[in-house]
Amino acid sequence: MTDGELAALLLGALFILLSQRRSQWQQLLTTALYQRLLLGSALCLVPLWLLRAGLHDGLTVHFLGITPLTLLLGWRLALVAATLPLLMLCAFAIDNGSLLGSTLLFTILLPVLVSEGVRMASRRWLTRHLFVYLFVVAFLGGALTMAVHVLTTAGWMLWQAHYSWQIVSDHYLAILPLLLFPEALLSGMSTTLLVVYRPHWVATFYDREYLGP
Repeated sequence: MTDGELAALLLGALFILLSQRRSQWQQLLTTALYQRLLLGSALCLVPLWLLRAGLHDGLTVHFLGITPLTLLLGWRLALVAATLPLLMLCAFAIDNGSLLGSTLLFTILLPVLVSEGVRMASRRWLTRHLFVYLFVVAFLGGALTMAVHVLTTAGWMLWQAHYSWQIVSDHYLAILPLLLFPEALLSGMSTTLLVVYRPHWVATFYDREYLGP
C-alpha cells in the first residue's frame, strides 16, 4: 500500500469514526429491526459489487447502490454498512487491498455525502413531495453518486500515476455516460419499492412531509 493509499485509508476511517453518534448506536444495539436492516443492506451490496467489469485494477465499474442505502439507514450508518462488504471483498482478495484507502473514499464516503447533500438541498430548496423525493433525491442522487465516484477515482489514479491519461480516458471515463442512467434507475426503483411497501424502514422518509396530513 502506497503512502497516498495509507493516508486515504486513515482519513476515511477517522471520518467514519468521528461521524458516529453514541445515541444512534445505542438505539441500533437495542432494536432488532435496525440491526437486520444494517446487516441485510450490507449483504445486498456484495452481489451488487461483484457484478463488475474492467480491464485494469482499480478502474472497474459496477453498480454502487449507495443512494438507496443512505436514504434507508441515514448517512452515518450507511458509511458503516457500506464499509462491511468492502472489507469482506478485500479479505477474500476479490478487491485489491492495496487500494482500500481510495476505494473507501471514492466508492463509499464521497457518494454517501453526495447522496445526503442532495437530500438536504431538496428539503431546503424544493417542495417536500413524494415525487421530489423519488425523482430528485433517489433518481438524480444515484446518477450524481456514480459521476462523483468515477471522476474522483479517475483523478486519483492519475494523481498517483497508476495509469496514463490515455488509459484512464479510453477505458474508464469514456463509459461514464453509460453508467449514469442505470445507477439512477436502480436507485430510483429500489427507493420507490421501499417507500411504497416498507416506508417505516426508510430513515429519511417522513409521511407527514412527503405525503401530507
